[in-house]
Amino acid sequence: MKPIQVMFDERLLARLDADAEVQRDGRSAVLRRAAADYLRRRRARKLKDAYEVAYGRPAAPGGKEA
Repeated sequence: MKPIQVMFDERLLARLDADAEVQRDGRSAVLRRAAADYLRRRRARKLKDAYEVAYGRPAAPGGKEA
């Protein structure tokens, strides 16, 4: 792993540090999971958008276009 420096607003950092999961697993572990989750959601959104472009908008129930 590579160390990085990230700037946080003091209030946001205090809220993060008060979280039970952060206290249990550590700030770095929680932020790594958050970053990985963000990238998974972004990839899923890009794939969904690509399918919609390729196949058109999904049909609404009853066979009518949405």
